[in-house]
Amino acid sequence: MMKTEFQKMRSEELYDFSDPEINASLIRAKEKCLRLNALTLSSEHYREALNEVIPGVPESSAVCPPFQCDHGNGISIGENSFLNYGCIILDGATVTIGNDVKIGPACQLLTATHPMDYKARRGTCETSHPITIGDDTWLGGGVIVCPGVTIGRRCVIAAGSVVIRDIPDDCLAAGNPAVVKRKLR
Repeated sequence: MMKTEFQKMRSEELYDFSDPEINASLIRAKEKCLRLNALTLSSEHYREALNEVIPGVPESSAVCPPFQCDHGNGISIGENSFLNYGCIILDGATVTIGNDVKIGPACQLLTATHPMDYKARRGTCETSHPITIGDDTWLGGGVIVCPGVTIGRRCVIAAGSVVIRDIPDDCLAAGNPAVVKRKLR
């Protein structure tokens, strides 16, 4: 049986982002984000709107509007986690955010990547690679996490860092590109 373009997207394969199923998912998420972004954390219908964008967000976790994502259904957020204002998650591949994670304002978690060959980049194909943020990790404001990166548990990523490779558990990382500055434990 042939995979759909959506299944390819979630499987780290080259996929066509102009596919009707993918476009319908993108449009749905944009409309749901628009509703969420008209609310505040204390608004009466905030939790309902948040769960329409990101299904299954625990009651103990929060995402501060404004928030943008590609699909929403590729995002998993653990207990007691908090995403501050202006976060962007491109969830072509899955994005897993652990328990007790703090994500500062204007952070970007970007799973999509385009072909290196300029001729291939002219088309409508790309790949997406999952991102994982471990339990008890803190991303400072403006952190960018690139496709395929896993950040371990109990890490601190300094504000403005660009994380292009995995960060092991219990590390402070900073810079562009982010490098481990020291162990925390």
